[in-house]
Amino acid sequence: MIAGALLAVEGLRVEFPTRQGTLVAVDGVSLTIAPGEVLGVVGESGAGKSLTGAAVIGLIDPPGRIGAGEIRLDGRRIDNLPPEALRRIRGREIGAVFQDPLTSLNPLYTIGQQLVETITTHLDLTPAAARARALELLGEVGITAPKRRFNHYPHQFSGGMRQRVVIALALAAKPKLIIADEPTTALDVSIQAQIISLLKGLCRDHGTAVMLITHDMGVIAETADRVAVMYAGRIVEVGPVADVIHRPQHPYTHGLMGSIPTIAAEREALEQIDGTMPRLTAIPGGCAFHPRCPHAFDRCRRDRPELMAAGATRAACWLVLRQAAA
Repeated sequence: MIAGALLAVEGLRVEFPTRQGTLVAVDGVSLTIAPGEVLGVVGESGAGKSLTGAAVIGLIDPPGRIGAGEIRLDGRRIDNLPPEALRRIRGREIGAVFQDPLTSLNPLYTIGQQLVETITTHLDLTPAAARARALELLGEVGITAPKRRFNHYPHQFSGGMRQRVVIALALAAKPKLIIADEPTTALDVSIQAQIISLLKGLCRDHGTAVMLITHDMGVIAETADRVAVMYAGRIVEVGPVADVIHRPQHPYTHGLMGSIPTIAAEREALEQIDGTMPRLTAIPGGCAFHPRCPHAFDRCRRDRPELMAAGATRAACWLVLRQAAA
């Protein structure tokens, strides 16, 4: 485990047994997150981002399973724990914020009841102290008049307010790590900015680490300290967010950056990456991106590259070696 890492994922493989064989959805993913750091995980739909987050928090639905690798939280391995032990860690040490807040909130209970239940489950507090903690959390995430809103039901909140309540739930037991899976996708742009600002502030004030899973590079640019770019179940580039955005070393990352409109540069048309993400049943040999890559050469079709030093980032691309030799 890397010294100082709160979360260390090493060689993670997530697979799904089928009648036709075993499909590998996440293949050899390794990453670390330091305390208080925001790691952005970005890529197209089907890249394996959400499954990586689900594996960390222990929420892979059967028949999916972790086929290989290790997940360590604060130096302790957690991927091989029994379900009950993992359930205690989930919520107490790892919080979760999902795309649709309604999937995280029970419509039959007030948000106050749900917060108090979460707090008393994981912390040794009296009901009065748990209520005080719940009200404090509601204020902290920007819910106005928390005493009045404490007894309201989820349907009485807007989408942005519900997402704030979910963040409060994720923080209820003072976790070390939050897995935020597309936390702003269902919200309009102005509310997205508020949620991003809230997450950044919570990391700064509490030292909470965040794995921010999204397909939106704008959200990554505003929020993350480092970014890991995923393609076809593997990390293809990882590094400081400014370097990955402004000086991408992998052709896939370069294509993602080229598809983002900017105010500064006038362009008649945005770049696009030809083709689509391969299906799990048809991931090509060699570099999985080579059928869509404008720079592919023979070795790309034959050998699969591992992450290697590429300037300030690390990229899984044979072009890095070719350029270094030039």
